[in-house]
Amino acid sequence: MHSHDPQQHPAALGSSARQPVYYLSHGGGPWPFMGGPFREMFRVLERSLQDLPRQLPEPPRAILIVTGHWEETHFSVSSAAQPGMIYDYHGFPEQLYQISYPAPGSPALAEQTAALLEAGGWRVRRDPERGYDHGTYSLLKPIYPQAEIPVVQLSLLSNLDPVEHFAAGQALMPLREQGVLILGSGQSFHNLRARGPQMRAASEIFDTWLRHTLLDLSIEARNIELLAWEQAPMARVAHPRAEHLLPLMVVAGAAGAESASCVFGDYLADFATSAYRFSADAMTTEFDVLQLHHRSPRSTP
Repeated sequence: MHSHDPQQHPAALGSSARQPVYYLSHGGGPWPFMGGPFREMFRVLERSLQDLPRQLPEPPRAILIVTGHWEETHFSVSSAAQPGMIYDYHGFPEQLYQISYPAPGSPALAEQTAALLEAGGWRVRRDPERGYDHGTYSLLKPIYPQAEIPVVQLSLLSNLDPVEHFAAGQALMPLREQGVLILGSGQSFHNLRARGPQMRAASEIFDTWLRHTLLDLSIEARNIELLAWEQAPMARVAHPRAEHLLPLMVVAGAAGAESASCVFGDYLADFATSAYRFSADAMTTEFDVLQLHHRSPRSTP
């Protein structure tokens, strides 16, 4: 069992207002770098991400992003001072394999993240070669288009164990007091073979469960439900593999006893998709156009 003692790691980056934590849906491919109908499909998502800096108590000193597009046997952190780009998508026009998101890395945050996880009992790899994947730059481009905030990526564990990822989030909680914004980058519905109205209905059923779990339950009950997510209705339809959901487990661990607010909800590629903010203060935004938790799962839009 992994445990951690935040007192072992004083605030190496200084003290700041406690940052909220987010589980965000990052959309498809390099959409923020595109135009036309594909970009338009993510219009509400884009506006919700552009609104995120307004929701913070102060600009973050750095961002730790848990990306659903990086899995390793041991937790790994991107430790380069100037990470490159990984074009982890297929079938897009050639110019989209030349794009750049030139945010600096933060070797200091990478080391601090590794130290917190190592104190919890995990082996951690520092990876100076790892560049930004689209789970990072497609999410951050609308939030910080000037790419001025340093970014460190944290991998998932390839075992995709929700309990272990939740515990890792608990170990990383002290970073929130030090000006670090922790973002879980995934997608609340991620089935690349999904097609048709039955899948749309399945996405609504899973989204309704997710909303109820995060927004309506006590913190203890919320965490029990999340860690048993495979028992949720339509769980394995929404996530045949768990990698786009697991960033939520890290975020929920780092959230501690703070409550969740839905900051985005829309149909992406015809499937109900949502995103959440965890903080001491409740947050309502205009970007949850689904509000499925106010409806019967059987209802149709």
